[in-house]
Amino acid sequence: MSTNTKTKIYFIPGMGAGSNSFENIRLPEDKYEVEIIEWQIPEKEEPLHHYAQRMAAKIKAENSVLVGVSFGGVVAQEMEQFLNLKKLVIISSIKKRSELPSIMRWAKKFKLYKALPVETVLSTDDLTKFAIGQKSLKRLELYQEYLRVRNSDYLKWAIKEMVSWDREEPMPGIVHIHGDQDHVFPIKYIDDCIVVNKGTHVMLLTKGRTISRLLIKAIET
Repeated sequence: MSTNTKTKIYFIPGMGAGSNSFENIRLPEDKYEVEIIEWQIPEKEEPLHHYAQRMAAKIKAENSVLVGVSFGGVVAQEMEQFLNLKKLVIISSIKKRSELPSIMRWAKKFKLYKALPVETVLSTDDLTKFAIGQKSLKRLELYQEYLRVRNSDYLKWAIKEMVSWDREEPMPGIVHIHGDQDHVFPIKYIDDCIVVNKGTHVMLLTKGRTISRLLIKAIET
């Protein structure tokens, strides 16, 4: 009788993004089984801890790999406490509060996120600019098509939780893949990561082959 020995890999996309943002990731199908965990709409004033527990309930396989991108990486780290993982990988994300750029720390201190007109940016490119940075405008059209979650309650909640995340120390054993040209989470704030040359905040879309190779290496190491 044959036994399925494939490693299950769960992906969590970036803020507002959907499963199609992983379309350039190629992993050997004979070794890995991939599933995308789609964003859920948060409950009213739902704590990140509680939201992460709901997201973790979608992961059924034991000893699996969890990969989170950008804000999805933050949520993945909060989910870890409810799971028995083989490996946790974050891409274009942060491992602790000190890796947030100063502008986001100021956003928490003065609650600037409350002033963001989410209802307006839902119909403009401003959401994309917030997600990938002003210096990546050439990639606006590319990234725009991957934004699938346009619910204002979700976006307000996600932005607040991103700038308010308060983890002090990185989780043991976490693997962090980060681009040296990431303008959302600049590399100068990031410690102990696998650096991708010329990698931007949207390198999942633009450097799929490189990210795929690094993922395989991280999982098998």
